[in-house]
Amino acid sequence: MAKDRIERDELASKLFEETAGAEDPLRRIAEMVTGFLMEAEVAQKVGAEPHERSSERTTHRNGYRPRRWDKRLGTPELQVPKVREGGYLPSFIEHRKRSEQALISVIQEAVVKGVSTRKIESVLGEFGIAGVSAGQVSQLCSALDEKVRKFREGPLGEIRYVWVDALYEKVRVDERIESMAVVIATGVNLQGRREVLGFDVIAAETEEGWTEFFKSLKERGLQGVKLVISDAHTGLKNAVRKVLKTEWQRCKVHFYRNVLVHVPKRSQAEVSEAMKAVFVQRDKKSAETKAADLVRQFQMRFAKAMEIFEAGIDDVLSYLHYPQPHRVRISSTNPLERLNLEIRRRTRVIGIFPNTQACLRLIGMLLVEKNDDWLTDDKAYLTFDDAPAEDSAARLVSMAAGQ
Repeated sequence: MAKDRIERDELASKLFEETAGAEDPLRRIAEMVTGFLMEAEVAQKVGAEPHERSSERTTHRNGYRPRRWDKRLGTPELQVPKVREGGYLPSFIEHRKRSEQALISVIQEAVVKGVSTRKIESVLGEFGIAGVSAGQVSQLCSALDEKVRKFREGPLGEIRYVWVDALYEKVRVDERIESMAVVIATGVNLQGRREVLGFDVIAAETEEGWTEFFKSLKERGLQGVKLVISDAHTGLKNAVRKVLKTEWQRCKVHFYRNVLVHVPKRSQAEVSEAMKAVFVQRDKKSAETKAADLVRQFQMRFAKAMEIFEAGIDDVLSYLHYPQPHRVRISSTNPLERLNLEIRRRTRVIGIFPNTQACLRLIGMLLVEKNDDWLTDDKAYLTFDDAPAEDSAARLVSMAAGQ
């Protein structure tokens, strides 16, 4: 007992001497204690203490190698003993132990929330975790790729309404910076809950690009679509009719803008009020009558605007074929536009994505989170008269599948 007491006193004295002038005493203590532990482990592995003759010796020491050890305490610098045969790795250093995995999770979450890799590098430096470069942060986040891949390839089911849209992000491709289209589809399932159906990064919004995107959704099981809501992109419209073979609703908000851009500002409020009168009608016949009155009223003053109005009004009134409680939400892409705003808020921090995979990773994780929120929402987005009852057990299965 006396000997044990003396050893503790000697250890305390040694620690005090070593940490008295240290910039971070706690980190220095961690370095010393881990050093003692490594020496004991190597002695056991070698079968002898340094310079000791022993018949149990299995190999010899071979100097030391420096190793960084990123911890929540900071980054202790370890001097790991080397052995000539068999190698040696300290027992307390395991690949991505729980504490290190927690650190990685924090970094990943920060990236998904829109914090730039450069800012993360700076913050980690403030906490004493040195040498974590922006490139290493990006490498850590590549672990999210598998989760995004599974989400993009997951099975789909019966979806009544589908909203589709595209936003553009700058991506570096072969040393060039290109503006690439991020195409996104969301929908409402039979239980009235919203889902993110799929997304992709394509070179541009072409009929071929949209066709391939819709084909991928059908291959995953998409069925039962009654209406697709989007802007008036010609290639998108053709792809909907070719692949999904369903009715198409032109976004009412985009239609407003397309018409009003050809009306002088001083008259836009007048024309806008007249257009609103068309869209508040309860059936298509009444809406068509109001639309004809509007054209007659403004034909002489705004010929170009009325030409666009007449050409598109039938597609804009498609929502009138569906139940009254659904019409406000299926008449425009506003539900998807709000999601796009959230994505842009995060991607604005990035500026230029280093490659397509990085773009898929960030936007994919945002959509995974949003999909989980929608599936676990207490209130349904829409209700269908013929929807199957969603009991508590089915709800739990749905939530688990979303996560």
